Amino acid sequence: MTVREPRLEIEYCTQCRWLLRAGWTAQELLTTFTTDLGEIALIPGTGGVFDVRLGDEPVWSRKERGGFPEMAELKQLVRDRIAPARDLGHSDRR
Repeated sequence: MTVREPRLEIEYCTQCRWLLRAGWTAQELLTTFTTDLGEIALIPGTGGVFDVRLGDEPVWSRKERGGFPEMAELKQLVRDRIAPARDLGHSDRR
């Protein structure tokens, strides 16, 4: 099996039933970064986890940040790592 780079992982809590949130997050990121992301993996976890990683590098951790990311902020964090010159349009405006 070939791993396409960059690989983004979303680890979500199955006990909390956050699969839909993880799936929606993946959809939003794939829609925005159509050619910049190689793949997105949804990883089942437990214990209230909702972590987003690029490779081994953490992008967002619900436990560390005290909640879920706003989508515009998450897109900016991902963009800053994979396509820093890219304009995100309305997601870049405050």
